[in-house]
Order: sequence, then structure tokens, then C-alpha cells
Amino acid sequence: MIRLYVQELISDIPSEYNRDMFRRVVRQSKFRHVFGQAVKNDQCYDDIRVSRVTWDSSFCAVNPKFVAIIIEASGGGAFLVLPLHKTGRIDKAYPTVCGHTGPVLDIDWCPHNDHVIASGSEDCTVMVWQIPENGLTSPLSEAVVVLEGHSKRVGIITWHPTARNVLLSAGCDNLIIIWNVGTGEALIHLEDMHPDVIFSACWNRNGSLICTACKDKKVRIIDPRKEQVIAEKDKAHEGARPMRAIFLADGNVFTTGFSRMSERQLALWNPKNMDEPISVHEMDTSNGVLLPFYDPDTNVVYLCGKGDSSIRYFEITDEAPFVHYLNTFSTKEPQRGMGYMPKRGLDVNKCEIARFYKLHERKCEPIIMTVPRKSDLFQDDLYPDTAGPDWALEAEEWFQGKNGDPILISLKHGYVPGKNRDLKVVKKNALENKLTKKAENTTPVHKQGSTTPSIQGEGRLDDLLKELRTLRDLVTMQDRRIAKLEEQMSKIAI
Repeated sequence: MIRLYVQELISDIPSEYNRDMFRRVVRQSKFRHVFGQAVKNDQCYDDIRVSRVTWDSSFCAVNPKFVAIIIEASGGGAFLVLPLHKTGRIDKAYPTVCGHTGPVLDIDWCPHNDHVIASGSEDCTVMVWQIPENGLTSPLSEAVVVLEGHSKRVGIITWHPTARNVLLSAGCDNLIIIWNVGTGEALIHLEDMHPDVIFSACWNRNGSLICTACKDKKVRIIDPRKEQVIAEKDKAHEGARPMRAIFLADGNVFTTGFSRMSERQLALWNPKNMDEPISVHEMDTSNGVLLPFYDPDTNVVYLCGKGDSSIRYFEITDEAPFVHYLNTFSTKEPQRGMGYMPKRGLDVNKCEIARFYKLHERKCEPIIMTVPRKSDLFQDDLYPDTAGPDWALEAEEWFQGKNGDPILISLKHGYVPGKNRDLKVVKKNALENKLTKKAENTTPVHKQGSTTPSIQGEGRLDDLLKELRTLRDLVTMQDRRIAKLEEQMSKIAI
């Protein structure tokens, strides 16, 4: 009798919603009860004039050392770079990165060097900046490298995940350029692929492919080195408002967009067969563009809508319906942008699985997402080995056709940014040497006879890099040995 009664109740609900909600109720997940919390006021960054530019980028980029925020600036474009610990009220005279002549539209930290950041602007240029060890003490207007090649504003910037000094930029000239930052050269031009404005561009996990979302309502999978579109889907979302497309760790593509009835949608696609989506979900009728942030270690996607006051999160699995709604974190104030901390910047002792930097009109507010656990031990299931700061390939190797997966690190003993200090200096010098070489080439007096020393310098640099890598490996090995010995000592002491 009870079974019949339940079936009658269920039959009154539309089947597709019933199936979704039923699965949501019965499905178990360790991320089901993720606890989101905004930090206290004294841990926010206050009195910041966040950019008012009408461009759908996140306006914020963070790494384990710095938070960067695009701000309003008279007579050009600028962004703030603050050490993470510099919370509280930010002085109006605080130095900015201010070399662009037009508003800055997008910024992205280099995944292999926590002191290097790239920016794209309405002035049609891409600039790469080196931030000093402890942050800025004076305005920074001289970029290490200025990359010129776009004819219209540059709205998308994204670093290659595994190859050193490879940067992708996309502009409103419907052109994608892939640069070797170390030499300042534009080595790949992806022209005539997009007939309209590009809304998003994303590398896959090893950086062999990119996926794009375009105003023509197509999602494209592109092999950049062959300069070929290898798969595409027309009308991935039928609505006219902007879409987003990102690669997942398993190679599938996750998209956000709008239906014909202006409902916000999310969908999952297999690039090998894009005729039909693996899964489609409709969310609500809000008009804010959904910015997806993805954690490849846990397969959780966080959706932050511009102008929304909530963060929704979903777990991607290989069980139907494949995209599982987990929960929603809401606050009172809408967000103008959002920064997402890489996994290595999280506090593993507090079971922190994500940290967002929410932009208000006049401040930046960190939001911490944790999984409640009673044990103080390291939670292996929450923190599988994650992408570290080391690169798998040099730029030249990638452009020649090689691929490399991310080099993973354990977070068991936490991540200390300072360990990369020596490598950072070498990388900095490498960028400066390229800039000096470029300057010398423009001076007639030094044009001749400058080839041999530069080749020798590059050879010495390679030798130094190899030696540094060997030393770093040795230090890592000794660190592990010390940790084991300490563990054994603590057991003996007990």
C-alpha cells in the first residue's frame, strides 16, 4: 500500500524533474555537506574601486601568494596586486600595475611562477608582468614583455597548464594567438575559425587542445598546433547571451549558457560525439552569465553568476545524470567578479576544498569552502596529488609537438610557496634576457656579433636549470625522509 501511495505521489510530478530530484535525495557524496563561510570583515580587502567595465570576465585572479583585482583607473587601465596577508583597508595611493593605455579586461597568474601575471586590455595589447617578492612598493608601468598582434581589444588571457612561457590570448578581432612569452613571439594564429566574438577559451589538462565558446552559438574543439577544428557543436545553448566552455579532467567538455526561453543551462559533452549532450540541466531565469570554476582533483564544478549572490556546486561522475547538484552557498551581496584559488593554496589542516575571492563594488571578500571532518589527520580522499608549480615542457618542446601531463605534488605537509624561490629568479632572468636581447637588436651599434654570446648564455641557463632541478629533487627527497623519521620519533615518544 505504501509503495502504491508513493508511486501516486511521484506520478504527479513531471518525470524529468522527478528523476533529477529523486537522484539528488538518494545519492551520497562527501561534498554534499560542504560548508561555505565568508571571512570576518578584518580579513577582507576594503576600499577597492572594482572595475565597472561591461565585460564578462572574472576581474580577479589569485594564487598562493597574491590576489590581483582589476580596478577603475583614469587615463588607462590598471589592476591591484596585493599579498594575501595585506587585508583591511587598502590605501587609495597603494601602487598599481598601470602600463596599459586602455581598461584591463582579463588577468591570469602564471601557473609555474607565482610572481608572473599576464593582462589583456582594450588597448589591443597583452602584457606580462613580474611582481616583486613582497608585492609592489611603487607603481609598475614597465612590463617584462609587451605582446602586440591583436587589432581589437583583448578580452581573454590564459596560460598553458604544463608548458613553460606559453600564453593564449583571444581578442574581439575573433583571433586567437598563442605566444612564446620567453621570446615575445606570436607563433600560432588561429584565424578564420570564429566568425564572431569569442566568449571563452580553455586548455585541456595537458594543453594539447583548446575548447572555445563563440557568439555564433558554437562550441569548438581545436588542435592549436595543427590549426584545425576537430569537433564542434552548433547551438550548444540556443539563447543569445554569452556561453562558457571548459575542459574536464576526463576530456569531456562542460558548458554554461542560456536556453531559447532565457533559462540558464549547463551541459556536459563528449568531444568525440557532440551531436547530443551527455546531460543538460536547466537552472533558473536569472540573466547573469555563469562563470564555471573546476577542480580536476575532486571533479567538482562551481558556478558563480555575475550579478548573483550565490555559488552553486555540482559533482561530475560517470553515473546518470552525470552532473549532480550538491548545494548552494548564498550571501546577501551580488558578486561583480570572482577569483578562484589553486588547490595548492588551500589550508589542508582545515579541510578547505575551495576558496573564492568575491568582488563587491568596493571590496574583495574571501569565501572558504570546507568539508566538515572530526579527524585532525590529513584527508587523502579530499586531497589527491594536485598540479604543482613545475612545468612539464619548455615552450619550444610544446610548439614542436610534445605533450606533458601536469607534474603532481602531495599536499600532505602543506604547500610552501617559498620553495620555488631559486627557480623563480632564474625564470625572471630568462624573461629579462629576452627583453634585453630585443632591445639590443633594435640598436644598430650592437646588431653584429651578438649571436654567439646569447647562444652561450642560453646554454649556461639550461645547465643551471638542470642543476637546480637535481638539487630540488634532492631537497624533496630529504624532506620526505625527515618527515618519516619525525613520524617514527613521535611513535617512539608515545
